[in-house]
Amino acid sequence: MSLTQAILPVAGFGTRFLPWTKVVPKELLPIGNQPIIALLVDECLSVGIRDICFVISKGKEAIPDFFKTDAVLEAELEKRGKSHLLEELSRYHEVNFTTVYQKNMRGDGDAIAQARDFVTSDTMAILFGDDLIHGKENGLQQLVKAYGALEKDKNPALLCLQDVPKELVRKYGIVDIEKSDERLKKVKGLVEKPKPEDAPSTFGIVGKYIISKIVIDQLQKMDEGSHGGEVRLIDALIQLMKEIDIYGYVFEGERFDTGTPEGYKEAVKALG
Repeated sequence: MSLTQAILPVAGFGTRFLPWTKVVPKELLPIGNQPIIALLVDECLSVGIRDICFVISKGKEAIPDFFKTDAVLEAELEKRGKSHLLEELSRYHEVNFTTVYQKNMRGDGDAIAQARDFVTSDTMAILFGDDLIHGKENGLQQLVKAYGALEKDKNPALLCLQDVPKELVRKYGIVDIEKSDERLKKVKGLVEKPKPEDAPSTFGIVGKYIISKIVIDQLQKMDEGSHGGEVRLIDALIQLMKEIDIYGYVFEGERFDTGTPEGYKEAVKALG
């Protein structure tokens, strides 16, 4: 499988990081000498994706701006012999970046639906801005490898999974498993943020997916979801359960949730 496109929904307000995020998107918070969003873009590049769409809200234009070519700066770096910095900036020259807006915060599914006109391939990656996976292979590399072994006749979706403590299942979309091997799970049901006593398993969905265009088409048809009017990606997957195959893959390595100050601090300590 050749995966060429990715959608990165990064429209959220980042309220947990206020007042910093009043002027700087949380996706531009640094880990080492790179912002979080650059690590996600690099994850895309690591599997050959060169066509990337940012879904942002008004005021977060600094995210796509970070990846724009600055000819004046690059000429100055070359003149000063700063070849290592020049090489770092030039890594994105061959990447096609597209930006679309989510005007109203109506859920992650609504954000993805805004990128429908960007989509030209049958299959694409979805990477949310909060989840970093550190290991021998990054999260998307692991998903791509697992996806390559799946039968493609029913437009499979592949979700990144983590076995979470039972008391925390209420924070995740949880999968109901039909069958599994050590890491790959065939999914027969999905539940959004269940109570621990109602959860069909402790395998929670974390922010990386490979989906087909059919899922995005379904999201566009949905006026509202089951979560206070928000449209969620999990809603579309539930509605398509009989039409597509859904799998989950339990990643190897360590996950950092940079969507919370505590998780961000852990990521900086481990990866910075």
